[in-house]
Amino acid sequence: MSRKRAAFIGLGVMGYPMAGHLVTAGHQVSVYNRTTSKAERWCREHGGTMAATPAAAADEAEIVCICVGNDDDLRSVVYGKQGVLSAMAPGALLVDHTTASADVAHEIWGTAAERGVGFLDAPVSGGQAGAENGVLTIMVGGEEADFVRAQPVMEAYARAVTLLGSAGSGQLTKMVNQICIAGIVQGLSEALNFAQRAGLDGTKVVEVLAKGAAHSWQMDNRGETMLQNRFDFGFAVDWMRKDLAICLDESRRNGAGLPMTALVDQFYAQVQALGGGRWDTSSLIRLLNGYSPGPR
Repeated sequence: MSRKRAAFIGLGVMGYPMAGHLVTAGHQVSVYNRTTSKAERWCREHGGTMAATPAAAADEAEIVCICVGNDDDLRSVVYGKQGVLSAMAPGALLVDHTTASADVAHEIWGTAAERGVGFLDAPVSGGQAGAENGVLTIMVGGEEADFVRAQPVMEAYARAVTLLGSAGSGQLTKMVNQICIAGIVQGLSEALNFAQRAGLDGTKVVEVLAKGAAHSWQMDNRGETMLQNRFDFGFAVDWMRKDLAICLDESRRNGAGLPMTALVDQFYAQVQALGGGRWDTSSLIRLLNGYSPGPR
């Protein structure tokens, strides 16, 4: 893989380790983060360079990766005099790892194309652990030629990178992912609560089920902590509700019925009302078992 001049915008729980993997892979990396102290710490750990603005980070970069919170955050680092597009040269690549709407993906793709910049919407799945271990799954929308150029770079922090179609296809696929997860976590919550109320040994139940058709990533990685009523880690309920809102909004446009997703979204709203906005999404079981997770 040829080494690239790269920029990474957004050093949250996902972006921080992802940008680090780029350095490990030999790329020359400049970073920007809204909280300067986090960018400074990243540079001390990884040896890259820190930029004062998104544009400064993107200046002379062959590929710019972004991982921020939502559509508005994304627009704030892409557009304007301080945005990355103001500094990117024709032929450069812009790769967005934010979980955002398909609308904003189409919008940025069009604006980037006018400037001769390639754009890929490339949301990720695998959580913080996947980012830290470099084994994310990346769902990509965009032009095949841009994908071919960007894929070797993204493989620095991913185990699977797949082009799903034109611009917006990555975001739409991430919506499918979140719809699946919402149902799986709710089902696992009900099942484990049922096991506990039936007087079963929850740990043994999980061990048995993990060898059969009910097996899932959520069972492997969250089953035991759900039984222990531990939620102080992982993908936050606040983030999941943001993602599900995107799913529900898209479904209203394409006519897909999402009754289960809408119901689980309201369950997550109840978790937020309990003060659990930053708890892991597996905290759905909290609504069923009546236990208090204690201060977090």
